[in-house]
Amino acid sequence: MKHELPKLSYNLNDLGVAISERTMEFHYGKHHQGYVNNLNNLIPGTKFENASLEQIIMEADGGIYNNGAQVWNHTFYFEAFSPNPKEKPEGELLRALESNFGSFEKFIEDFSKAAATLFGSGWAWLVVKNDGKLSILQESNAGNPLRNGYKPLLTCDVWEHAYYLDYQNRRPDYVKEFWKILDWKVIEERFQKLK
Repeated sequence: MKHELPKLSYNLNDLGVAISERTMEFHYGKHHQGYVNNLNNLIPGTKFENASLEQIIMEADGGIYNNGAQVWNHTFYFEAFSPNPKEKPEGELLRALESNFGSFEKFIEDFSKAAATLFGSGWAWLVVKNDGKLSILQESNAGNPLRNGYKPLLTCDVWEHAYYLDYQNRRPDYVKEFWKILDWKVIEERFQKLK
């Protein structure tokens, strides 16, 4: 099975309020595409030749895991953006965030801190754990919470390639702007699918 770079639902210049077209050209067009290409080069002749990305995340190691997880992570990240996003969740998801974190604002604060303080490269995640509770996780490098049996709802990429062209070393500024393009409609749909 040949993996392909997923199409975006928006143009590369549509997220300019938070992420520039130049960053999108490199992050989506070069880095995301690079992980797809690397994975396609690594899997022929292995047991992962026809595997889904989820199977690769659960079972692979080394380069196949790293590139497969990065394809999945980036797709999940880019799918959550919109030039006209829903700015706040409603209903069940909002109640779950309030129940687990005290308030929606406290969730934003806690998640932003997790994203800003992750040492080195990696990802901040909002997940549903096995007990049904929401939790914020930090994962280094290509780390993906599926591997631990958790169900991801949203992620923030804090590899430098995600923000350096726009924000240089100011990762907290990037994380602050990230919320301006995150579409809570997408996150609500993901949450509903887990029911």
